[in-house]
Amino acid sequence: MFRWILGGREAQGSVEKSPVLCIGEEQPKNWFTELQVLKGHFDIVRFLVQIDDFRCASAGDDGLVLVWNVETGERLQELRGHSQQITAMTTFTCNNGALPHTSLITASSDKSLSLWDPDTGNRVQTISDLQSSVKCLLVLERLCVWVSGGEELCVWSKDFQLQCQRQNHSDTGVTALIELPKNCIAAAMDKVIVIYRLTVSTDSSLSMSEIRCLSDHQDQVRALININDGLFASGSHAGELILWDAVDWNILAYEHILWEESQTPSPQTEIRIGAPKPSEMSIQHLTTNGKLILAAVGSGLYVYSVQTKTVVAYRKVAHDSNVLHTMLLSDSELMSCSEDGSVRMWEIQDLPLPAEPTSPGFFGMWTFGRSNKQSGPPSKKPADVPHVRTLELTGDLIGHSGAVQMFVSFKENGLVTCSTDHLLILWKNGERQSHLRSLALFQKLEENGGL
Repeated sequence: MFRWILGGREAQGSVEKSPVLCIGEEQPKNWFTELQVLKGHFDIVRFLVQIDDFRCASAGDDGLVLVWNVETGERLQELRGHSQQITAMTTFTCNNGALPHTSLITASSDKSLSLWDPDTGNRVQTISDLQSSVKCLLVLERLCVWVSGGEELCVWSKDFQLQCQRQNHSDTGVTALIELPKNCIAAAMDKVIVIYRLTVSTDSSLSMSEIRCLSDHQDQVRALININDGLFASGSHAGELILWDAVDWNILAYEHILWEESQTPSPQTEIRIGAPKPSEMSIQHLTTNGKLILAAVGSGLYVYSVQTKTVVAYRKVAHDSNVLHTMLLSDSELMSCSEDGSVRMWEIQDLPLPAEPTSPGFFGMWTFGRSNKQSGPPSKKPADVPHVRTLELTGDLIGHSGAVQMFVSFKENGLVTCSTDHLLILWKNGERQSHLRSLALFQKLEENGGL
């Protein structure tokens, strides 16, 4: 299914595919049986954001921002203004007593920030005298301000007026931002997470102060997400997943995703003989539905329960290359995309009964530690994770000829993916689309008085 489209996955090279992950042409649980290719970009498309129920915006290395109608695939607006690649993009909706209106904020390597009206395509505001490129953006809708992170951490008003800023001392700068309770934000900078508090004075001016530095990760923090009002999570380049209290910033759970050790490990050392490359266990992306955390770890997937603080399911090799983006569709269904050009659908299923043959070494792939980090090394016994389930491939969406950077779900209206092949693909439920076309045809016949 779809293997012939745009040259199929064979364009990715001679990577040997695992026979376990060849789902075949019949995919009864894959409802994305219709697709539409959206052209307009002429370089890598890295970012997608949802504007409303029927529109999304795409941006990438060509400096363009394109607005699309996901029902029809029509290109609605072409936002031109940046001279170099887009480095971050987000939506900004501010309610000030008037009707809410959603705008787009973009950052670029040309060291500028822009505010766009997606309805008209106009650039409403721009800032072009930044000292460095912005790597991430965060909107604080309750305070009606937004934050940019890079070599500097800056807070801006809705009118693009600088409210306050702090210079960072990390070589990498701020790479991720999330909002925390009590007017706090968390900023990932290399191996640490810095907590800042925003204070609103009597004259409505804002100030920002550093109140805590969390230095529990052993390697660069690659992902940072909110789980709920009381929890957030972070993932590192070394496969560390930490669950944090969002109010007092203490560690609630620590997991270190590792491959199996040598048969004769030394208890005094953390050195792994024949350990994988760091990129193979790096956490590239985290997503959550409030109950589960889904982590993209190298080319694998890892599902963790927030409530029980235990591993729910995992698959060490889910794609042929690194997983770049993930999404939880439900408590048992999830989706991932990869550098190998594929988008895959998964279902959490029970393992075969003990009497049935299982894959050798299933529990020896990774080690898991469920306690606080300071309590010692992670446990390595399968008995400590008795309820681990497996991820079964239920759909393989093959249409891109380059790495799929990310995707955005519009639920029944479809799924949008973007790639290094300069294309967007709008994936649709073929059965639903056929039904809608039939309804439209019958309605037209009635209007015309039949055949």
